[in-house]
Amino acid sequence: MPSDLKQRTKAFALRIIRLYSALPNTTVAQVLGKQILRSGTSVGAHYREAHRARSTAEFVSKLNGGLQELEETNYWLELLAESETIEPSRLNPLSQEAGELTAIFVTLVKNAKNNEPA
Repeated sequence: MPSDLKQRTKAFALRIIRLYSALPNTTVAQVLGKQILRSGTSVGAHYREAHRARSTAEFVSKLNGGLQELEETNYWLELLAESETIEPSRLNPLSQEAGELTAIFVTLVKNAKNNEPA
């Protein structure tokens, strides 16, 4: 699973990059776009950092950082849709993937905490 999730988070980042590249050249779109570009591409970086963790606590901390970035990415996706900057239906697949990645990260955090020696 780790290499699959490594690829999946990288694919998510690439989709975010393509979304940013397709945004209109308006001030609102560019401001929101830069925010989502930063948060959406950070998810995979946090995941990779987690696998270099020296302890369970550090692993959990890095994954929680990824969860924060996913939540932020969802927020920017909502703003892009609700501001009608981009057609909401075009954002649904990205929102769904962010939700699925969130569920996976939550499960990884729970499993790590449950397996941690007392």
